[in-house]
Formats: sequence, C-alpha cells, structure tokens
Amino acid sequence: MDDTRVETGANRTDVHASSADVRAGSADMRAGSDGVRAAAADIHAGSADVCAGSADVRAAGVIDVRAESADVQGDLTHVRIESSPVGPVVRPPDPTDLVVLYVHGDRHLSGTPESALDLAERLALRTGAVVVCPRYRTSFPAALDDIHAVYGSCQARGPVAVAGERLGAGLAAALLVRLRDMGAPPPRCGVLSSALLDLTLEAPSLLLNAAADPTFDIGELRLRAASYAAGTDPTNPLLSPLHANLHGLPPIQLLAAGTDPLLDDSLEFAARAARSGVTVDLRVRQDAASLRPEVVTAMADFIQAWSPAGQPPHPA
Repeated sequence: MDDTRVETGANRTDVHASSADVRAGSADMRAGSDGVRAAAADIHAGSADVCAGSADVRAAGVIDVRAESADVQGDLTHVRIESSPVGPVVRPPDPTDLVVLYVHGDRHLSGTPESALDLAERLALRTGAVVVCPRYRTSFPAALDDIHAVYGSCQARGPVAVAGERLGAGLAAALLVRLRDMGAPPPRCGVLSSALLDLTLEAPSLLLNAAADPTFDIGELRLRAASYAAGTDPTNPLLSPLHANLHGLPPIQLLAAGTDPLLDDSLEFAARAARSGVTVDLRVRQDAASLRPEVVTAMADFIQAWSPAGQPPHPA
C-alpha cells in the first residue's frame, strides 16, 4: 500500500510515494537516427569556449538564475564551458562521474542550449556534476530522438540525472517513459521545471493564469505546439507525457510557480505519478519571483539525494 504524505506551507506541496516497480509494455518508439547517434558519440571532444551571448533570456521566458541571491559555493570563473558535437558541456573545477543532462526550453518551444548556461554553471558547482546542454531538432519525434541519443553518450561517463525546463522538461519526461518502455537503464532521477507536459493545451491554468503574465500568448503557443507536433496526435504519450502510463519511473521532482500558465501540467503529473507508485517531490511557490531563487538549490539537493556519492570520473 502506498504511503503518501502531503505537507502544505510556505506555498509548498511535497508529495512522497513509495516506488512500485511496474513495467509498462507499451510500444517501443524509434531510438534515434544513426546520424544523431554519430553526432552524440563524444561529449568529451571539444574544448573551445562557448560564448553565452544569446538572445535575451528573460524575453524568452527562461528562468533567469543570474539574478539569484542564493549562496553558490565555488567560483564561476573556474567552471569550464566547452563545445561538443551535441552542445555545450559545463565542467566544474573537480568533476565527479555524475552527469546531468539538462534540456533547455522556453514557452515559445524554441531557444538554444546557450540560454541554459547560467543555470548549468551553478548546477555544476553545487553537484560536482558535468552538465550537458544538448541541442535538439525542432519537431517531434526528432527532438526526442536527439535527446535519447545524447543520454546514451552520457551513460558512458557515469550515472546520469535528467532535468529540463518547459518543453525541455516535457522531453525529459518523455525520455523517462521511452526508456521504461524499452526496458533500458533509467537515469537516477528526473527534475522538471515549469514543465510543458500536455500539448493538448486544455489545462485550465492556461487561461486562469494568463493575466499574471502579459507576455504569455495562448494563441501563439497553440500555433507553435501544432508545428512542433508535426501532425502527431497531441495525446501521444511521448509527445505529451501527462497522457503516459507513469508506473515504474525513477524519482521525479517538479518545480512550479502558482501563477504559471503551465501550473496544471505539473500538478496533474505529480498526482498521477504518485498514484502510480513513483516517488515525487512537488514544489509550488507563489510566483516566479518566489520560485527563482530556489531553483538551482532545489534541483541540486534532489539530484544529490538520488545519486550515489560522487566519484572521480572514469578515464576518457
């Protein structure tokens, strides 16, 4: 019998449920094209510095962690950002064998991995992990194939945790479902921030919370979602993980703001995952300003809690 505990206070909801190892025999999706796998073969290769001069992060709707006031131990000047065939790779001064696959995303279903570098640098310092920020194509299922291929290359280095934001969080959740369906080794845990998990776009919060964010345009989101889906049924569980069988997934953390138009995706996913026996950590703060200072710390603490003590990396 599941042991579920709900605590409310300071705008936080934590849901914990005992894990049930139930394998769902759903259909195996394509594991990614040969070309993508070839490009993802070496995440250690490049060493050229990557310029982070990307489009305005705040305008893109991505959480801006540069403004955080949280204490981050370590000196960011000692973090290396390297280029690789799959996207930027962030290395802390003394990396362990842990790898975090961080999938970028914004509410416009666009953006580049460079938009995630501020967060990736701080996450690398707090966890000691190498953080890989992969590029992916802009339509389904190619985007998921790309992320799957990079995950395979990350596994060669050591234990992996998967995290993402908005569309990237949806891709991270879809990867967990695909790996479960394939019987493939899962990551240690998943972290989903302000996640877009349902491309039917029928959640009440899309309308109820729209007034809290004047930059949010539901009409534009519907157009971009249709383009990304590329004709796929929006209830496809790998396109919209909220519609997937969630049994047997690894521990999952969801971070959301109470005023986020995507709030309901996180709430419903957390409830369904908990009922499916998945260990869930759901954290909801009053608004984005309240959530922002806690994002990196919350992610790092959860990843470290579900990952083994860091070891020196395996020889390349």
